[in-house]
Amino acid sequence: MTLLAIDWSSVAVKAGQFILSFSILVVLHELGHFLPARWFKCRVEKFYLFFNPWFSLWKTKKGETEYGLGWVPFGGYVKIAGMIDESMDKEQMKLPPQPWEFRAKPAWQRLIIMIGGVVVNVILAIVIFIGITWKWGEEYLPVKNLKYGIHADSLAKSIGIQDGDRIVGINQKAIENFGTLESELMLNDAQNIQVERAGATIDVKIPEGFIKQLVKNRRTGGMIIPQYPAIVDSVSSKDAVFTKNELRKGDTLIGLNGTAFKFYHEYQQLVKGYEDSIVTISVLRGADTIDVRARVNDKGKLGFFAVSPLTLFGTVTKEFTLMEAIPVGFNRCWETLDRYITGIKQIFTGKVDASDSLGSVISIGNTFPGVWDWERFWTLTGIFSIVLAFMNILPIPALDGGHALFTLIEMITGRKPGDKFMEYAQMVGMILLLGLMAYALGLDFWRLFK
Repeated sequence: MTLLAIDWSSVAVKAGQFILSFSILVVLHELGHFLPARWFKCRVEKFYLFFNPWFSLWKTKKGETEYGLGWVPFGGYVKIAGMIDESMDKEQMKLPPQPWEFRAKPAWQRLIIMIGGVVVNVILAIVIFIGITWKWGEEYLPVKNLKYGIHADSLAKSIGIQDGDRIVGINQKAIENFGTLESELMLNDAQNIQVERAGATIDVKIPEGFIKQLVKNRRTGGMIIPQYPAIVDSVSSKDAVFTKNELRKGDTLIGLNGTAFKFYHEYQQLVKGYEDSIVTISVLRGADTIDVRARVNDKGKLGFFAVSPLTLFGTVTKEFTLMEAIPVGFNRCWETLDRYITGIKQIFTGKVDASDSLGSVISIGNTFPGVWDWERFWTLTGIFSIVLAFMNILPIPALDGGHALFTLIEMITGRKPGDKFMEYAQMVGMILLLGLMAYALGLDFWRLFK
């Protein structure tokens, strides 16, 4: 990959969506700590979006709290007086506890302050999923609408799936939504797939280790895509260069330099290797076959956009009233959490490799589309909100869950952990988290350069 080959406008749009989504999540999460801290009359010294070692991009002080914007985009924090946190303010902890300090408050109040961020993230996810369901409904491509079946890549073909098959079930359970096929395979411990081929239903057995390969494969593309003809939807006046005739909306591409093809994915394979070259495209226009000569640019594109399978085959949209959207939103939230936990279990049980599943802010940012899409934006924000809640409630020192665990132990035993113990626990937790972040970031850089 070279810098010139990167679509920087797409990268900028992805980065913009990621920064906005991440900022919403972090600010609201920290607000979940800030508000109960103020309710219980704790002094909040700092409220920051992003971390600010050495300097801040922006800061202002209102009352006793400094509000600011850091320059390290890995999270945010509120610094509550008398609490051992990311700031590791040991000097303050050497002084006698003051009434306005976190450590001077009853255990039940400290517990509420600590889990406030997680609670806000869960509520946010539920509200987002309800809003998405109410605004956009549920749109999907039905499996039964795939007139030409699917195109199978090498991984799918290795287990016996063929081009033209129509996948209709997993583990004998009917599948309606084409978009959920690969997720269902990965998360439901699939043993077999049911496909329709030449009018008959066939069982395809899933071999041991297939799910691990599927997770690895998803980083470069899905194992199946719909088969559909290459029908011109629109032509880019900026990128298309024709030397004989021109492509028009509604044209169906059927050949390239004398080699016939039927589907769009076949065209994509054939056009590779013709960068910066003039090619002859055979197109079907009504009842006529016409040859169009055009230049393939340095990215292997002719400058036209094909009709998408969603448009070609038709999607189904379920609409909901606000009252109907509420239980659907709750269900989407818990389903998202269940899928994430299942994915974590698969890593620990060895069904998938951590190196194929883990990613840093680069991987997260890359999940956003290259064009601004509000439905996709809010969907991803809802998913990340529930993931952030789960990650923060884990009983790991330096996370909210670690602090909450020590507080619960104190409430049960009546004995409060010493400040030195909490300092060391915080330090160990931070080392673990920073190590994991560095590992995930290293994986992303390795994938980019690979």
